[in-house]
Amino acid sequence: MSPHVAPALRRGWRLQWEPAQQRHVLLYPEGMVQLNESAGAILTLVDGRRHEEDIVAELEAQFPGAAEIADDVAAFLAEAGRQGWLVAGS
Repeated sequence: MSPHVAPALRRGWRLQWEPAQQRHVLLYPEGMVQLNESAGAILTLVDGRRHEEDIVAELEAQFPGAAEIADDVAAFLAEAGRQGWLVAGS
């Protein structure tokens, strides 16, 4: 996924907090993807309007002092795009 595009979840996919598992999950018509804490934090900010740098800025505000947020967000969004979880938003 290009950093110049505002990523959005693919149509028919939904992010949800799963209390029984104490984690975010990504639901899609054929199943579910269990997300780690970092992936859940990133995807909660993916709305089709925020660009990569906006997501990074928000996470840096939420987690001051955390190292390499920009690199982690870029790597995750690229992989999520390759997996077909994300599409280009506005």
